[in-house]
Amino acid sequence: MTAAVVLNSCKKQSEPAQSAAPEQPKAEAPAQPSAAAPAPAETKPEPAAAGGKKGAEPAHNYVKELLIPAKLKEKAPETYKVRFDTTRGEFVITVTRAWAPLEADRFYNLVKHHFYDNAAFFRVVPNFVVQFGISANPAVSAAWQHVEMKDDPPSQTNKRGTITFAQTGSPNSRGTQVFINLKDNPRLDHMAQGFAPFGIVDGNGMNVVEMMYDGYGDSSGPDQDQLAKQGDPYLRKGWPKLDHIKSATLVGTSDSVKQ
Repeated sequence: MTAAVVLNSCKKQSEPAQSAAPEQPKAEAPAQPSAAAPAPAETKPEPAAAGGKKGAEPAHNYVKELLIPAKLKEKAPETYKVRFDTTRGEFVITVTRAWAPLEADRFYNLVKHHFYDNAAFFRVVPNFVVQFGISANPAVSAAWQHVEMKDDPPSQTNKRGTITFAQTGSPNSRGTQVFINLKDNPRLDHMAQGFAPFGIVDGNGMNVVEMMYDGYGDSSGPDQDQLAKQGDPYLRKGWPKLDHIKSATLVGTSDSVKQ
């Protein structure tokens, strides 16, 4: 599951911004100027806040439908909100389907079925992007490894606070990994197939997003493949300070599936 054009998906992958990005299960976000591309996230890590403080224990009762991606084809509302409860606090993202319909639908189904719960912010590049989207459950990561979607052409610019699906350098390679822009990154609008924003962080939420632990740098983070295969034990051995998502839920709707 490799997906990220300007992003790199594996540890110690630090190629120039123009280099190919990782694949879907190990999707990636854009690469920072003259830096490596983002790497994907994958297993079921137990949230550990920066400084070594652990967050809530990860849930193990994942929605069964996540293991059958073909069933998750529901059309998303024209606009909807997602609340992220993380080891650094909460922030809300507003998604506008008209910006990127295919991405908005994919994100809606993943959130509704708790795909992002307990996942790590495995790639945080200061003044560039915060990337996540590798399931905390190895079985789920395996199920979504090759479930790419067609490209949505960019209709919005990658400005600070927007959320966008990562991709590889190949067409139609977006999967489950996403990134939030920490600054205005207009060059991503035209890189490869173009990174298409589908939502934006509300209000002061970026204050929380910008707190995600970034001490491991862009080339010393976890290997996406191993993260997807091994899960939390792998993360805790080498990257115990990574921040995590405790839960990602739809706001103001009863659509979220109960675990």
